[in-house]
Amino acid sequence: MMPASPNCETRDDLISLGQHLPRLAEALHGPDEVSIVAIGSSSTVGEGASSKENSYPNKLAAALSARFPGPKINMHNVGVNGQEAPDEAARFKNDVLALKPALVIWQVGTNAAWKDYFLDDVGAAILRGLDHLSCANADLVLMNLQCAPAVLDQQETPTAAAEEMLRIIGMISKEHNVALFRRFEIMRHWHVDRGIPFDQMISNFDGNWLHQNDWSYSCIAQALCDGLAVAVAPDQTAA
Repeated sequence: MMPASPNCETRDDLISLGQHLPRLAEALHGPDEVSIVAIGSSSTVGEGASSKENSYPNKLAAALSARFPGPKINMHNVGVNGQEAPDEAARFKNDVLALKPALVIWQVGTNAAWKDYFLDDVGAAILRGLDHLSCANADLVLMNLQCAPAVLDQQETPTAAAEEMLRIIGMISKEHNVALFRRFEIMRHWHVDRGIPFDQMISNFDGNWLHQNDWSYSCIAQALCDGLAVAVAPDQTAA
């Protein structure tokens, strides 16, 4: 018999996005359908899941629809395998802004750290993306790296590239008042504090120990749903 999957328990301080999301709040309580765009690379597409239906955007759409049953929530998954911030920022006009989202979730940084890109270029591309989004009536959540063996060293701490990428994303979030979903810290909490082994969190279908599996995609979606619910509350203030 297979062992039962662990629950998705995550500390409240890790779930916090650090910012109020007024445009999403208005949309969720308005009369119209709500458009949300998830852009990123393979962990937005859902690589490692048993099916694309088990990607985090699909799971998040279901969780948000249960939490906010009034409006119809349209989740647009525009992830592309292997891309990083420069390619994604270049797609914003056609693949993101044209969908008139109330919320954009930008998963970024993993390929840069894993493949050892020039990280300053990635940071500059994130800033270009922020500039593109500044003319849209949309809130933004940046999602950082997944905590997976592919971006850790032998001591299970982030590689130098992963550490720097996390720093760049965190700095941009803080300096530009952008909500940040700390996926790396959440998954590290599951592994280190809760003792959940990587083989219950990460799929090794391609031998890379990089992509999430059904359980962690579902739990990441639940954690993000909880963070969004707090961020759209009327009394939420920037952290």
